[in-house]
Amino acid sequence: MTDDASRSTSEPAPRTTAASRTMLSHIMGPTEVNLLGTVHGGVVMKFVDDVAGAVAGRHSGGPAVTAAMDEMQFLNPVRVGDLVHAYAQVNWVGATSMEVGVRVMAEPWNEAGTAPRHVASAYLVFVAVDDKGQPRSVPPLVLETDLDRRRHGEAEIRRSHRLARRRAIQAARDQAGRDRAVRGAEDAALSAANGPANGPANGRASSPEAGR
Repeated sequence: MTDDASRSTSEPAPRTTAASRTMLSHIMGPTEVNLLGTVHGGVVMKFVDDVAGAVAGRHSGGPAVTAAMDEMQFLNPVRVGDLVHAYAQVNWVGATSMEVGVRVMAEPWNEAGTAPRHVASAYLVFVAVDDKGQPRSVPPLVLETDLDRRRHGEAEIRRSHRLARRRAIQAARDQAGRDRAVRGAEDAALSAANGPANGPANGRASSPEAGR
């Protein structure tokens, strides 16, 4: 096998954002509402995850699992009878992961010509996996338009913030662990200083009745 052939089997061919771009539509029914009469946020989130998962699978050429919902903004309520459209595309890829952006629009199901409302936006991170559930390589992303490049740059900002937040949280936890260890050592030293050497002999209680 030549080097070129070896590379072709180990490195997926680059793909454009348009190659995996996907849209799903769904009419919201009465079983999907909350006590306020609007559609549950969780219903919208599942819808978002469904379309984003389809995009991740199409781009990576196989299974991909949700690793994080990096951001989810609910901008307007969704109501019973709304025809909801979710538009999704890959914004950024790494070695095995992808960010998928989703824009959710809603319009009355029975009113033609009504301008759709922007009801939600979300950004999800997926990891491509093989048949053993292990991460696998994903195709590089070809950025064709200025909009693609803008979304890619914003995805990199989200990723850097996500990693910085993770490092800061871990550092805080590590520091808290060190502080607990120091307090534990101090408590042990204090207990030793106030222990049997300065207390009653042989563990007997000291009282005026002792020795009678």
